[in-house]
Amino acid sequence: MTVTENVETVQRKADTESVLTVTPPAVGFATSPDRYRHWKLEVDGEVATVSLTVDEQGGLVPGYELKMNSYDLGVDIELYDLVQRIRFEHPEVKSVVMTGGLERMFCAGANIRMLAQSTHAWKVNFCKFTNETRNGIEDATANSGQTWIAALNGTAAGGGYELALACDQIVLIDDGASAVSLPELPLLGVLPGTGGLTRVVDKRHVRKDRADLFATKSEGYRGSTAVEWGLVDATVPRNAWDEEISRRAREAAASSKRPSDAKGVRLTPLDRKVEDDTITYPYVSAKIDRSGRRVDITVQGPKDAPPADAAAVLAQGVDYWPLALTRALDDLILHLRTNEPEIGIWVFRAVGGTEKVLAYDAQLRELADDWFVNEVSQFYKRTLKRLDVTSRSLIAVIEPGTAFAGLLLELALASDRQYMLEGVYEDRDPDATPATIQLSESNNGAFRMGNGLTRLESRFWGREKDLEAARGRIGESLDATAAVELGLVTLALDDIDFEDELRIVLEERASLSPDALTGMEANHRFVGPESMETKIFGRLTAWQNWIFIRPNASGPDGALRRYGTGRKGDYDLKRV
Repeated sequence: MTVTENVETVQRKADTESVLTVTPPAVGFATSPDRYRHWKLEVDGEVATVSLTVDEQGGLVPGYELKMNSYDLGVDIELYDLVQRIRFEHPEVKSVVMTGGLERMFCAGANIRMLAQSTHAWKVNFCKFTNETRNGIEDATANSGQTWIAALNGTAAGGGYELALACDQIVLIDDGASAVSLPELPLLGVLPGTGGLTRVVDKRHVRKDRADLFATKSEGYRGSTAVEWGLVDATVPRNAWDEEISRRAREAAASSKRPSDAKGVRLTPLDRKVEDDTITYPYVSAKIDRSGRRVDITVQGPKDAPPADAAAVLAQGVDYWPLALTRALDDLILHLRTNEPEIGIWVFRAVGGTEKVLAYDAQLRELADDWFVNEVSQFYKRTLKRLDVTSRSLIAVIEPGTAFAGLLLELALASDRQYMLEGVYEDRDPDATPATIQLSESNNGAFRMGNGLTRLESRFWGREKDLEAARGRIGESLDATAAVELGLVTLALDDIDFEDELRIVLEERASLSPDALTGMEANHRFVGPESMETKIFGRLTAWQNWIFIRPNASGPDGALRRYGTGRKGDYDLKRV
């Protein structure tokens, strides 16, 4: 069976023009292995095996079947959870083999009927989340000593091959039929949505002309050609398959510095409460103002001093403040981004004072070689990156009692603007201590953005004197005047003008075009050098976003709608 035939079986042979757009229900991102419907995790000492066997009837919304290991958002939510659990719950795991649970089929990619019936916003958010999950796999290999190996036991088409591309090694079974392909352009009139085009040339170093052939040949390539071009690392016959995959997994594990005898930390269910338009977790709360199209997010600093040492940190587990904070923030970002698309302005405040925040900040650096502390820091880094690529206006408000220092200051630096009260609210709390912020060494490299720069470097790109001036004040408490002089906040005002100015800013922001704001913010946030991540989120995602709304793809006569009907898409042939 060819790749094209395999992928075609994903779709029902029905007239997709009759598909109605389905409005999905609110999506929850919390799950656990006992609730998985699509993935299976097996741990054997230093090697974990994750197998994809998609439940055909397990789609997140009605209207499609997940045939041939095709996936939707629900499948990827499980994968994200699985990646996190291997990192936190299984410190002994040093290599991960990802394979398919169906005969001659690894994964047929994103479910086409799901894409055809989904709203534009759903498709875009789906691609963004799957991109972040695949980046997380690469991050596990790069920063956690867990090498991922794609063991393609059958065809890997479209998003299935993109799953493999996120792994450090790709091994394809040599059975005369199984191949790798990116058939989105020739068959659907869209692009591979989770980094395929970028990773083929930037990561696999496939020659441009060969990449062009590959991305326009729906049946893909197999065997010696796939190896020669760099699409896979090796092809292995079935009779040597198990032995070769085991050898590669053991070899990868031998190069890891992860501890063999450490105790993992169980990721217990989040304590999340929703009441009307208020969402609360330990250390994070959010209040939605629907008329103002904004949400006020408050992050709380720790109540207690950090644990004494690495053993005490591990004993706290999920209650360790930086981890509890990060889990809540990550869940909130995903919830708001997916389920509240009209809430376009996110206002961040951090409360509780800076002293204990900075104590935890210092501990994360001092214990950076500890596997668990490293995982916490890497998770916080990835959550900040998720914020960076979120298409919402981010505003930081800095008032007396603020906790914007060190690692929490990254939230303010990630924001599009920062407003700081100069002095105190005289009519409300005249005896309060005026707000100060504080840079730490963590702001100088611990939580780099997708472009490889710190948020300080991005803020002062091309302004080396300003960057060095800010670095020179690391460790100092900076009041509003100093923060403005150093360029660390957008504006500082006294209490006479502060609240009115902030109100006007938020009202103005709410009145502007969300589409234009999204484009503006994305262009401003990622300055300087491009990386594979910035290309995937900035270049590939932007083009996919545009293509998704073009009639050649998603119109009633477009390729995405007509796929599986026996009729080709009817294209507008003008190129613009």
